[in-house]
Amino acid sequence: MKRIKRFVVLMAIALLLSITSPGLAQVTHIAQVPGLSVEQQARNSYAKGEFTEAAQLFQQAAQAYKAANKPIQQALSLSNLSLCYQQLGKWDEAHRAITESVALLNTIKNAKSDKSLALAQALDIQGGLQLARGQAEAALKSWEAATSIYNQLNKPNRVLTAQTNQALALQNLGLYKKAISLLETALKLPQVANINPEQLKPLLEKIAATPETATALRTLGESLRVVGNFPPATLILERSLAIANQLQLPEAIALTQLSLGNLARTQISLTKASKTPINPQVAIAFYQQAAISAPLNLKVQAQVNQLSLLVETNQLDAAKALLPQLQQNIAALPPSQSAIASRVNLAQTMIQMQKQSGSQISETEIAKLLAVAVQQAQDLGDIRIQADALGTLGNVYEQAQRWQDAEKLTQQAVQLAQKINAGDIAYRWQWQLGRVLKAQGKSKSAIAAYTEAVGTIKSLRADLAAANPDVQFSFREAVEPIHRQLVGLLVESNEKDNLKAARDVIEGLQLVELDNFFREACLNGNPEQIDKVDPKAAVIYPIILEDQLAIIASLPNSQAKADKQAERDFRYYKKPISRPAIEKLATRLGEDLKQSTAFDLTLPQLQEMYNLVLKDAAVDLETSQVETLVFVLDGVLRNIPMAALHDGQQFLVEKYSIALTPGLQLLAPRSLKQERLGALVGGLSEARSGFTALPNVQQEVDKIKSELPSQVLFNDTFTNSAFQNQISAVPFPIVHLATHGQFSSQADDTFILTWDGKIKVNELSGVLKTVEVSQDNSLELLVLSACETATGDNRSALGLAGVAVRSGAKSTVATLWRVDDEATATLMSQFYEQLVKANQTGITKAEALRRAQLSILKNPEYQTPYYWAPYVLLGNWT
Repeated sequence: MKRIKRFVVLMAIALLLSITSPGLAQVTHIAQVPGLSVEQQARNSYAKGEFTEAAQLFQQAAQAYKAANKPIQQALSLSNLSLCYQQLGKWDEAHRAITESVALLNTIKNAKSDKSLALAQALDIQGGLQLARGQAEAALKSWEAATSIYNQLNKPNRVLTAQTNQALALQNLGLYKKAISLLETALKLPQVANINPEQLKPLLEKIAATPETATALRTLGESLRVVGNFPPATLILERSLAIANQLQLPEAIALTQLSLGNLARTQISLTKASKTPINPQVAIAFYQQAAISAPLNLKVQAQVNQLSLLVETNQLDAAKALLPQLQQNIAALPPSQSAIASRVNLAQTMIQMQKQSGSQISETEIAKLLAVAVQQAQDLGDIRIQADALGTLGNVYEQAQRWQDAEKLTQQAVQLAQKINAGDIAYRWQWQLGRVLKAQGKSKSAIAAYTEAVGTIKSLRADLAAANPDVQFSFREAVEPIHRQLVGLLVESNEKDNLKAARDVIEGLQLVELDNFFREACLNGNPEQIDKVDPKAAVIYPIILEDQLAIIASLPNSQAKADKQAERDFRYYKKPISRPAIEKLATRLGEDLKQSTAFDLTLPQLQEMYNLVLKDAAVDLETSQVETLVFVLDGVLRNIPMAALHDGQQFLVEKYSIALTPGLQLLAPRSLKQERLGALVGGLSEARSGFTALPNVQQEVDKIKSELPSQVLFNDTFTNSAFQNQISAVPFPIVHLATHGQFSSQADDTFILTWDGKIKVNELSGVLKTVEVSQDNSLELLVLSACETATGDNRSALGLAGVAVRSGAKSTVATLWRVDDEATATLMSQFYEQLVKANQTGITKAEALRRAQLSILKNPEYQTPYYWAPYVLLGNWT
């Protein structure tokens, strides 16, 4: 939670500091009032940072121009007066001054260029004020109007400046992709995410070195960072820094160094689980460079970022050394939104320091810092940052177990966030309120607060998925725990309605997690009544909580045969085990299962996992006479083949058909139509792109061809373009791909291999959705027979679920690890043989897979789970 709060604030500050200041408004060729030097004195004072004196002088100048009947000059002085007030944090005065300036200019009837230029500059200043006050939509409109005028006046540099500010407003609204598109057009660049770095470099070198292009490039780089396109972001920010250095622009240099530090920091957080994580000192070095010669507000921002990164990476001695200097610098800042955000961010970091090091930072010290932030935010009229400051103060009291104070302040934060529909911060304070209420034993109120938080997240799915990597990598630290903690509260009661609610919550988490995987809200849940799909199926939800494995089972009701309207039975089984313990067991088991010789080692682990997940439910399952177990697996459990769980006498697959689904919300309730069976088959048997040969793929393909009508793309004919062309032309409901592939927790690392390259999951889903196999354009079965989950990635099966739901296929069969391809050929032959017979036997796809697995299991050469267990069926199993 601390991380997401800290980074939301960081983003707010970054946006503020990136605003391309229009500078003092001025129009050329305006006759000066004889003897009037007040305006020039005002400009000189402003340049020296003497904003109070400058404001007095601009006010005098405006009055003098009014007396001399010079409305354009009067309006310019009012615009500049607004700038002075903004610098002083006098937001109401700034608003009055700029409003009067714009209104005055709009009363001038002639269309002289001097008037138009003055109006554009006033709109520029107005946009900056609106964005600083959290009015991003209004700011966007002001900057769009300024852009239009600058275009009419043929002032390309100012057009670029106004477009850059438009992009900042779009960022503030969460519309990062629109911001990127706008800046690409403005800078005459192609879609930079779609070209390789070697092609991008010369295009960037051709961009003219001006202050405006330096700023536009920096803003584009920031937007690319936010959507996770790091290679182009790096090149673009480096070009921005080169231009700033060439033109000797100290503020632009500091801002770009700050952006490069943020880029490195984002990559640190996203690569923590990799074998070669990025060194945090790279980001720290950029922050230190930015602070050297920057203006005070930028120096503070750089130091705030540096301090929080030091704490996050446990460099506590360095953090303690930096803290006093940062506190002194923040105290010297005049009131402004960036100053308030810095205070809040510093407070959050100090809370973290207090926890990690047991340092002498007192609760009172942090509370005083936040009290100033709350008051300044109130004076500014920025409700959003006021809510953040109040919520953070509530967090201070939560840590101190001052529950009533924490509850009161957190409720205020929630109310303010809801008042302005700021769901992206509301859900964090709703979560905090739930924790505080739970700590006081107010379970019903706590459930209500948690439920509101989950509802807010549901409404924010698009924003959580598409926008900010600060939100992306904080998924595990914030969004996921909210859902799990709510489930924990709900199952404690063991009441049917609460168990159903817990089921819905965990399915909602699956949707959010898949959105997070794809970085877009692309999945629309459609809750499906399981009895309508299969009244002989039980749905098992093993949910990993901090101190237990909670298992919710949805079972056929014993009255269902007599009463088709009878609701299903919900049961709750609790296994005390810590989250780290079950994750350790699942990780070890998953790795051991991939070794063909490890059966003696894995059998005790498979029995232990069975005891955790199913032992307590075994009697109820038998009583309910279920034939199919449908698992909605959670976290690291997705990497475990449920078919291989062992009850001490037999494997689970020997008793039940087994299927997986990310949730009933994503289930398509229909079976494979037997009369239309046929397959488009893609196969790769030769070594390609560093992957080993799969010699038995030829045998696998031949056996499929012998079982049902097939169109085959094999080896050099299995290219990206050929596959794309064939898939829309071949009228078959099955697509079978026998080739290397990998499932990962990152969409960019989830792919299948063709003769001439990789097809990534987003490209694959786009291709598969073009398949036209019936009047409703449905792909009914996708088979991926040589793919595997990424080694060392505990959440890699998320990529498998992603492929399954995004392909548009009603069902997907895939492998959790790459198996001996001779065994695969045999199993796939059996699977298709069973599917062809299904019209006579009436068996489901899950049962067809089960029978194929049993045929392999009975073969003495292939009895260990290594050979038959990795095959899983996702989606509709009927």
